[in-house]
Amino acid sequence: MELTHVNCEGEIEESEGSERISFRQNLFHQSNYSGVVRKKAYIFDGDGNYFNKEWDLVQGSGKEFCWYHVELPKGNHKLSQLAQHLIDALSPPLKLQDILSLISNGPFCGHVDGALVFRVNSPGPASSKFTFRIAARVTENSVITVSLGRVPRLGFSPVNESLLSEIPIVESSSNDSRTSEGRDRGGIVIREHVLDFLLTMNHSEEADNPVPKSVADLVVHIIDTHVDHLQDVVTKLEIELDAVELEMDRGGFAMKKQMLDSRRFPKMNLDLQRLLQVIAHGEQVFPRVKEKCSSKEWFSSENINALEELISRIRRLKENVGFIANRVTAIQAGLDSWQSEQINRKLYYLSFLSIIFLPLSIITGVFGMNVGGVPWTGQRDPALKDGFRNVMMVCAAMLAVVLLCFGFPALYSRAMAWWRRPTMQRSWSLNRRSFIRRAGMDGGRTDRGGYVRL
Repeated sequence: MELTHVNCEGEIEESEGSERISFRQNLFHQSNYSGVVRKKAYIFDGDGNYFNKEWDLVQGSGKEFCWYHVELPKGNHKLSQLAQHLIDALSPPLKLQDILSLISNGPFCGHVDGALVFRVNSPGPASSKFTFRIAARVTENSVITVSLGRVPRLGFSPVNESLLSEIPIVESSSNDSRTSEGRDRGGIVIREHVLDFLLTMNHSEEADNPVPKSVADLVVHIIDTHVDHLQDVVTKLEIELDAVELEMDRGGFAMKKQMLDSRRFPKMNLDLQRLLQVIAHGEQVFPRVKEKCSSKEWFSSENINALEELISRIRRLKENVGFIANRVTAIQAGLDSWQSEQINRKLYYLSFLSIIFLPLSIITGVFGMNVGGVPWTGQRDPALKDGFRNVMMVCAAMLAVVLLCFGFPALYSRAMAWWRRPTMQRSWSLNRRSFIRRAGMDGGRTDRGGYVRL
């Protein structure tokens, strides 16, 4: 009976455990987001070589270290949906605490479950191009990073496949012979839109990235690409602002009216404030990353110096964004003043029309009164001959009262000044006599050195 009782308890405990597991599965339901999330995995041998590897989230051994990168989709996704994407990609072996430390909003730098975790996640909508998310979980032999959308130059590509290392040839319709000659010599035709894209880049391509030889080099590379990404966005904003200023100089009334109606500069100012928030988060986090990494044995002094240079870069970038925000504010102020001038001009035209029609309205009102005795109307009735005169006397009295109300403060101040004038003159004469008396008494003394005591 006891054995049966124990078996029954074991069955009960097993059923309770299965219910707990099913409850957890329902609570943290993990869907398959493999078609949305992009995952990259690399392994580095520590000698400047790297290889692609499968996604197993296993740490390296010895000199080898691994890098796992998750690229979350940009779109109209909630933060909980992005967290589900990340849970599906990193669990197991990562725990929920580790995953939430990578996906939460705001700046953070600290140790979570024995690993160094830092993030620079702006709280804006995921679909905005001014919303940035970069987070990293660093251990001695592995790095896990999470980004929102593609970060330029973050990955690696085979050597000697960079466009910047080729001999360029500008495509021209009037110079076909020169273009064909350049192609024969092995050059590559560079189109105009490609040049526009390359001019907005402040860095090289992925093929020119030096392969990191340690985890510290990889951490510096991740932060460097994030700063480069921010610099690219700032450069695009400067180019866009220059183009808008040129359009405003060339355009006239219609262009300025369109700028005001579309609220382009207030929106640009809002985007700049979001960008400043991201830069401020980086300015808070990266010095703490340098402080925490300086105590690690695998972090060299060269990497510390590289982090200091990146921190100074992001501070200069913050100043540059502030200058752009001032330019946008100045342009918007110019448009507002132009709009005020247009409104004042229209009001001037309306006042000019009122000057023309005011006498006419007065004459019409006077001669349209329904009273007797109006001149030049042929009204001969003696009982009504004083009606017009009485109305005009009432109007004159009301006008005098209104003028007195408007002029009373000025009249009151003048009357009070006239009333106080004799008192002021008497006080001034007394002071003058006292001053002369004191000057005469002190004038005979030689120990004062010729000074007059006031």
